[in-house]
Amino acid sequence: MKIIRTVRIIKRFLVLSVIVAAMTLMHANQVLAHASLVKAEPARRAVLSTPPARIHLWFNEEIEPAYAALSVLNEDKKSITDNKVEVDSKDPKSVVLELPDMQPGRYTVKFRVLSVDGHVVDSEYNFTITDTKK
Repeated sequence: MKIIRTVRIIKRFLVLSVIVAAMTLMHANQVLAHASLVKAEPARRAVLSTPPARIHLWFNEEIEPAYAALSVLNEDKKSITDNKVEVDSKDPKSVVLELPDMQPGRYTVKFRVLSVDGHVVDSEYNFTITDTKK
């Protein structure tokens, strides 16, 4: 009788443990979620025949405007503009940086944003403008 009772207690404990573990795993993606880049114009590794007028980045979460940073560096790793990045008023999940006229070459887009949930995203990518006069 004592063995059957002990087995029932162990079964209940195991079932409860499995339920708690399953519930924890179901919500883990929400806890670990943070803003990630979903689209970029110009795109990563793009080869362009005409210089872009702006850099436009889209994220999967809203961005805190006061903490958004975006710069474009030339091949010498020097910033090509002093313009400030702006969060798109029509889409708070995207940022825009207006660009000056650009010469052919390889450029690096560096960005750092803070999503409204408090997570920082810091990354970079490259694109190239080809010399169409050749």
